Amino acid sequence: MSYQDRTLTCQDCGQSFTFSADDQQYHAEKGYTNEPKRCPSCRQARRGERGDSGYGGSYGSSRREMHPAVCAQCGKDTQVPFLPRGDRPVYCSDCFSKQPSSGRNY
Repeated sequence: MSYQDRTLTCQDCGQSFTFSADDQQYHAEKGYTNEPKRCPSCRQARRGERGDSGYGGSYGSSRREMHPAVCAQCGKDTQVPFLPRGDRPVYCSDCFSKQPSSGRNY
């Protein structure tokens, strides 16, 4: 199918933007049936409001809450993405990567 650049109007800011032939082909290959309603800058702003990086995997937040800890092996101050409870050792990333994988519970 042959696509041609089309001019659309952003529903947020009212500015015209180009829905390129390449973008149309990409949308068709992905199975998208709706045209974009927002210009690229308004789409980016909307993603920022939602905390969405646009690359997936963020589940609503682009930043993890980190907690201070002291490495049980080298004693270095570190930060971990969980709240240390004190009943299990916590390692910095360098020491964690040196741990044997057989003892890890995933």
